[in-house]
Amino acid sequence: MMRRIWIASYMKSGSTWFRILLANLLSGKNVPVNINQLPAGHIASSRADFSRETLIDSGLLTHDEVDRLRPLVYEALARTPPRDDTVPTFAKVHDAYDRLPGGEPLLAGARGADGAVVIVRDPRDVVISLARHLDITVDEAVTLMNDDDMALAAKTDRQPPQLRQKFHSWSSHVESWLGQRDIAVHVLRYEDLHRDTAATFRSALAFCGMTPSEAGLARAVSLSAFDRVKAQEAATGFAESPGHLTAHGGFFHRGEAGGWRRHLSPGQVARLERAHAATMHKLGYGLSQT
Repeated sequence: MMRRIWIASYMKSGSTWFRILLANLLSGKNVPVNINQLPAGHIASSRADFSRETLIDSGLLTHDEVDRLRPLVYEALARTPPRDDTVPTFAKVHDAYDRLPGGEPLLAGARGADGAVVIVRDPRDVVISLARHLDITVDEAVTLMNDDDMALAAKTDRQPPQLRQKFHSWSSHVESWLGQRDIAVHVLRYEDLHRDTAATFRSALAFCGMTPSEAGLARAVSLSAFDRVKAQEAATGFAESPGHLTAHGGFFHRGEAGGWRRHLSPGQVARLERAHAATMHKLGYGLSQT
């Protein structure tokens, strides 16, 4: 059994759905869990976790100074005894798997976690969700996904609620996780989770050292169905949702795979495929243009 596992992904790749599946599996109840009380609610970029573990106000430090201390935070969190020693502790992370100037992993390598479920999604679908999430145009989202310097919460004239997260380009982000050898990884494709939720989820759980009953797995899948999650958001709201999405269909919008074929222009598809062809091929995402 692994003690601590990252749920790692480029933003808008399906980590929230994976966490909902986990929550419904672990609850053991026949009613859906509260989507505002999900496991792995803590994110690696949490300012609160940083301040609690270091006893330092992160706002007094530069981004680079914060990064130099972040490995100590994850090492301390990994030493925290779990509530249930039969279930791993999960924590989500959107950062790329970067290293500090001295070579130390930002996420503390094996001292910070035993492994990672790396969730990937076709970048042509990611870009549509990303544009909606950040309230920008699709063309602007394509530019961000192709930018190797892309980072969130990186401004210096304000203090966002999260620490700086270096994403890099979509393919650089994915390759950073697949190319490191500090911890074991299990690659989970959003499209596979969409196509056969039970089998894909079961495989990820096996990597984590978990063997759910068939009944428990089926219950979790049923309770995590998109229409049920969307209905719950409509009734209670979703705390992790940006405010502008409330008036535009909510955080859980379509939950589809392959929608890019209807929503992207040939030029937008070409820009993404030119930038990320090698990684897309590695993950089984066929190119529409040559």
